[in-house]
Amino acid sequence: MIPAIRVSGVSKRFGPTLALDDVNLEIPRGEFFGLLGPNGAGKTTLISALAGLVRPDAGRLEVMGFGVHTDYRQARRQLGVVPQELVFDPFFSVRETLRIQSGYFGIRDNEAWIDEILENLDLMPKADANMRTLSGGMKRRVLVAQALVHRPPVIVLDEPTAGVDVELRQTLWRFIRRLNADGHTIVLTTHYLEEAESFCTRIAMLKQGRIVALDSTRNLLRRFSAHALRFRLARGVLPAGLAERANEEAGLWSVEFDRFDEVETLLAVLRDAGCILEDLEIGKPDLEEVFVRVMNPAEAL
Repeated sequence: MIPAIRVSGVSKRFGPTLALDDVNLEIPRGEFFGLLGPNGAGKTTLISALAGLVRPDAGRLEVMGFGVHTDYRQARRQLGVVPQELVFDPFFSVRETLRIQSGYFGIRDNEAWIDEILENLDLMPKADANMRTLSGGMKRRVLVAQALVHRPPVIVLDEPTAGVDVELRQTLWRFIRRLNADGHTIVLTTHYLEEAESFCTRIAMLKQGRIVALDSTRNLLRRFSAHALRFRLARGVLPAGLAERANEEAGLWSVEFDRFDEVETLLAVLRDAGCILEDLEIGKPDLEEVFVRVMNPAEAL
């Protein structure tokens, strides 16, 4: 089956800066995919190239089999992009904005779908409000609605929850998960790594324009992160053998382990050394640790 997105050998330079460096990527249809990386890694450049806003110096991009530059109109119809920036026209209401957006794609009589989007994003009370009167969070909801108004099979969310409240996050993710369950392909970039860990089945990590990690979320957590026994001592000194494999920060000790049956052994070692615990927790592998280890391997050692 033709993938939802295919990126083949894409490179892009802005003056002396190499923003994308021979990027190769395929995202199957229906996947919830995460695209992560630090600021300046090339995420937004790649998204802009997919949307046809940036022409790469080399390589080819396809959306649902349509070449972004050889068949731009068809490729663009397959794609809905929610940008980071709050870009809006201050002269129209929310509903008028969505009608105009529908017109860009040649879609008429789209009121039923517009109403459904407004309902699902809790925008119906603001449907007739002028865009310039909306709060930042409401404007971001409208950006999401604009990206969805032509029913694209592929949806790209570029930092969709940056600077918004908890209510919007919950509303947005309910709707996006429903769309994904209905078969839409979702591509997410976010600095909220817990969101990527919760929703994305597969993740690519970009660094200086190159993909430095690409795998399922589960495999990345297994390869780069680990369970850890974290504890604070009320009394006693860590025995030498355990201290060699432990990390300490502000009085909180952390010892990584692979299997849960190791916990009993670790606690027995502490008990035999006369250590009294003040606090204790078992930490799960998390994507933040994976991200740090992939981006800064020397510092993570």
